[in-house]
Amino acid sequence: MRQRPLRIGLAGLGSIGQQVARQLDAGIDGLELVAVAASDREKARQNLASFRALPRIGTLADLSDTDVVVEMLPARAFADIARPTLERGATLVVASAGALLSHMDLVDVARRTGGRIIVPSGAILGLDAVRAACEAPVASITIETRKSPASLAGAPYLAQQGIDVHALRAPTTIFSGTAEEAALAFPANTNVAAALALAGLGPRKTEIRVIADPAVDRNIHTITVESAVARFTCHIDIVPNPENPRSGQLTSRSIIACLRDMVSPVRIGT
Repeated sequence: MRQRPLRIGLAGLGSIGQQVARQLDAGIDGLELVAVAASDREKARQNLASFRALPRIGTLADLSDTDVVVEMLPARAFADIARPTLERGATLVVASAGALLSHMDLVDVARRTGGRIIVPSGAILGLDAVRAACEAPVASITIETRKSPASLAGAPYLAQQGIDVHALRAPTTIFSGTAEEAALAFPANTNVAAALALAGLGPRKTEIRVIADPAVDRNIHTITVESAVARFTCHIDIVPNPENPRSGQLTSRSIIACLRDMVSPVRIGT
């Protein structure tokens, strides 16, 4: 029986991190926000100044005494917190699912130390059904992601291909390939596809199409699964985060729901 709350550390305090921090500070039984790592610590102090219980604000190394680390970093910094967290046998909650695809060796680290890697559903639905379907033969899993040009701007793939998404006047398919390829092409935009791949057929067998659509103001994902036990399509329109349109407002709520599950006596879903 757990005698104390789970000590939570947040790696990153961008728009998603601030939303998660506020929810934790408001109070969730069994969870305690004790530390936050931020690149701009003075700005972090200002953002958290109104908190009831101010957590310790420092660097990634200052999360080393936490039970659970929630990773919400740019893909390039993913390993800087993921590896040390798992090496000490702690739990890592991953927001950057796309970055995890490039560091699957961390699964062996977790297996060796007793650490855990948890990927929340994030801005996607149907992962329970995908996992269940994959207990039987599966013919295909595909995802179509439709976003506004503003949500896609800055992706490495666009610069490499010379694509100016802001010049588009009609819906345009700008990428088609595997989830593995998409994780490199759009590191800030395809965490949904990465989570789907991890839940299903893997990054090399999960197909994704990315559409830039100047007419939409939501992040829209459509998943189609063809399996021996079911055929289903999941469609979701997500309100973008106004501070960071590359992510949706559902992401932080999904992380909170994941953390609640860790201490709840009842768990709903697979």
